Amino acid sequence: MAGGAAEQRRLAAVVEGWLGRPVLVVGDAMLDEWRFAESDRLCREAPAPVLTLRRRISAAGGAANTAVNVAALGGRAVLVAPVGADVAGDELHDCLDRAGVWDRTVNQPARPTPVKRRMLAGNQILLREDSGDADDALDADGVGRLLTALDCATEELRAAGGEAPTLVVCDYGLGALPAPVRAWLVTHRERYATVALDAHDLADWRGLAPTVVTPSFAEATRLLARAAGARPAPGAGLHLDHPDGDPADGPSELTVGVAPGGAGAHQDGHRPGAPGPTGGAAERTGDAAAPTDDTTGRTGGTAGLAGLGATGEPTAGEGRVAMTGDGLTVTGTGVTVNATAGAGVDRAVLAESRLAELRAHTGADVVAVTLDTDGAVVGGADGEPRRSHSTPVPASHAVGAGDAYLAAMTLALAADAPLPTAAQLAQLAATITVSDTGTCVCRREDLLVALDAPVDGTGHRALVGTDELAALVAEHRRAGRAIVFTNGCFDVLHRGHVRYLEQARALGDLLVVAVNSDGSVRRLKGPDRPVNPVEDRIALLAALACVDHVVVFEEDSPAGLIETVRPDVYVKGGDYPPEMVPEAPLVRRLGGQVRTLGYVPDRSTSAIIDRIRAHGQEPQEDIPLTSKPS
Repeated sequence: MAGGAAEQRRLAAVVEGWLGRPVLVVGDAMLDEWRFAESDRLCREAPAPVLTLRRRISAAGGAANTAVNVAALGGRAVLVAPVGADVAGDELHDCLDRAGVWDRTVNQPARPTPVKRRMLAGNQILLREDSGDADDALDADGVGRLLTALDCATEELRAAGGEAPTLVVCDYGLGALPAPVRAWLVTHRERYATVALDAHDLADWRGLAPTVVTPSFAEATRLLARAAGARPAPGAGLHLDHPDGDPADGPSELTVGVAPGGAGAHQDGHRPGAPGPTGGAAERTGDAAAPTDDTTGRTGGTAGLAGLGATGEPTAGEGRVAMTGDGLTVTGTGVTVNATAGAGVDRAVLAESRLAELRAHTGADVVAVTLDTDGAVVGGADGEPRRSHSTPVPASHAVGAGDAYLAAMTLALAADAPLPTAAQLAQLAATITVSDTGTCVCRREDLLVALDAPVDGTGHRALVGTDELAALVAEHRRAGRAIVFTNGCFDVLHRGHVRYLEQARALGDLLVVAVNSDGSVRRLKGPDRPVNPVEDRIALLAALACVDHVVVFEEDSPAGLIETVRPDVYVKGGDYPPEMVPEAPLVRRLGGQVRTLGYVPDRSTSAIIDRIRAHGQEPQEDIPLTSKPS
């Protein structure tokens, strides 16, 4: 137990150490759009559900979500990417601004912003519509402006942080990184201390010499297939072949296992070509040594496969892709596995066996092959593979989890964390983001909470001064939090106040409460107020779980604090429309919205004070001094 606590403290120290680290993200930025609908009937024209749209959410996607995750984890993130001059581009700019990402994107009027639109009913994704592809190429002027933005952003980060920045390249084949941009990044590699690469086609990035690459299994097999050349003779071992007519963008993930009815396990259960039972990969990965065939329920090995010569084709419902016994290419995957050498081999074992080749072909110090629900396999210069695991979740929960993994891995390596530590933090960041539907973002505080680290040790105290409020708000905004702001006297805290503050907190990610000083209350309420001094009032407010920060202001108006906080939502109590709130024009000019919330009936400070005074004026029955409480 003590050892586990020490390990968590060590991991938390790395998270603290990367705070404020400068990171430049470049690549394919896109907008994720989530449309949540309800359906209770079929349409007359076809056996299709009729959907009623209830809610719509926009989020940064692709390279933009990687930048958002860097900022949310505490890094100083700058995004350079082409963005269209369209509605989707405007929404993406808003997402970056809310997350505290330095937006250095380049406007491309003739090129639409890539969008992934998902329609859901009951948290089930029904369909996805994609717009934007590699055919929307950058023109010469766009390439020139992108290179200028890269150069300026690099110098801006160096000047702000006093050190060489970290570079993250996100190449998803949508045309944001044409050959001249790739060549510029390779040429200027020495300007970046740490370089992370996430690319659908790793072969396009020869010469970059990245610190770390994070391919999916399919991306890794594609690279190895291109490097393999000719197919080896049957029985020569595991082989990843690349068929003619390689698609520009293959599957995002691919599972390789034994075919239903495939053959090839030795009688002793050991797989030819796989590490032996003493200290090999099979021993390190535990249950990966004997995966279960998801189609038949049999365990890979002699008992489950003896006498069965039939082979199967991959189906959408199978967790493992079937392969043919003679080593023929699996339909549509671009991968060949010789079943006589690979019976029972799963993706983790296969990835472990090829880490050295992947490092050689990419020139990377570290290779992290991500396996979606199976976690990841990570290898460095020491040749020792590290295996991490994840918990399977619905597909709608895992969108963008790879971006969180990439961001945490990059920040940890940039902070000089050992590779096992970086791998642990990256997997943890990806895992804790998949609790709900939407694009995944891992926040620094969530990571620290998962490590049982004291979040308030970072200086996020509830009671803050005016001077430190601006810095705290800036940090929250970099982390992508929506800030709610309200103000008031809160003289006698009662049920109406608590309900009001809980409703206000529900409108965003954190709540800042500004409290009138004693002098301000006297000017507003009269000489007999406040009943409770400001020290008591703010102490009670700070004790509420729904209140994140409390600050005192001397002025009669909170306008100065509103300009400091620039809230996403400004809340006032009352039944009047938001247009009647005096601060509404200022809030809207700063880009926020105004909400009014009704109070609990018959619950007000004045009414409570009046009842107390009335009770104090009632004649009291004389009580004998000798009487005892009943």
